[in-house]
Amino acid sequence: MTADVSHIFENARVAARKLNLVDTETIDKILLAVADEAEKEVDYILQENCRDLALMPKTDPKYDRLMLSRERILGITSDMRKVAGLPSPLGRILASFDRPNGMRIEKVSVPFGVIGIIYEARPNVTFDVFSLCLKSGNVCILKGGSDAQYSNNAIINIINKVLISYGINSNTATLLPNDHRFTDKLLTAVGQVDLIIPRGSSRLINYVREHALVPVIETGAGICHTYFDSDGDLEKGRNIVFNAKTRRVSVCNALDCLIIHKERLSDLASLCKPLSEKNVLIYADPKAYGALAGKYPESLLQPATDDSFGTEFLDYKMAVKTVDSFEEALAH
Repeated sequence: MTADVSHIFENARVAARKLNLVDTETIDKILLAVADEAEKEVDYILQENCRDLALMPKTDPKYDRLMLSRERILGITSDMRKVAGLPSPLGRILASFDRPNGMRIEKVSVPFGVIGIIYEARPNVTFDVFSLCLKSGNVCILKGGSDAQYSNNAIINIINKVLISYGINSNTATLLPNDHRFTDKLLTAVGQVDLIIPRGSSRLINYVREHALVPVIETGAGICHTYFDSDGDLEKGRNIVFNAKTRRVSVCNALDCLIIHKERLSDLASLCKPLSEKNVLIYADPKAYGALAGKYPESLLQPATDDSFGTEFLDYKMAVKTVDSFEEALAH
């Protein structure tokens, strides 16, 4: 397969011009219709999702992120209907003023045009991105993770079926082929793609930032911290840490670093004890390591390095940082 995608970008540009002529009522009807069609085709989506899941070990933390279910699909379609019910962001007058010569100047919200979205093994994002882009009058070119190729293809097929039924150019939502070369083509499509939005890990965001020639809007990379202060409630803290770290390790708001006040180091082992049930590997700074040694499984305890902090693990791993004060915790 060649990496020539210029025709894809040109078709998206044409679709963007045509989408400008579609009224907001029709856009909302399309979103509702896609939600309905997704629910009608739930078996098809799950079948294709199973093809993706079969290629990923169940022990991989990303497995849960990749997996769809009827309940998750119903949650996705519910969100699409909520997007349809939102006020349109298009044509809003953001500011207006009159010039001395009588000319009236208005600042009005308009679509970007063609937006490229790069994301990882999260098929729900395909629905999410399409919904938000269509609602705001934008065409989307999607580059999903290879782990979700069958799921994403199924979702795009459903979206395109509905678009065509409403007489809308199917290039309004395009999924790029499963090849890393197409990512680089998207990042350098100056004059054809108006904006790139990476959605995923800090590694993905950094790659896009470093290689894109097209303007980029960065989403936040999820490096999540919990601070246990000198007067923290141990039972509440234990429950919060366990839930934040282990409920779904593959999501971007899972806990990556526990910060603990030095006066509570004697409680650190108790605070972390439930984590051992899920085989959470802890990277501890020297003081925290000393507090955990002999009280937390040796095979799950390692000294922290500089790389341990500021890392989005997306796995059963966590760093522990000791501080002298609340202000030091904030500074970290």
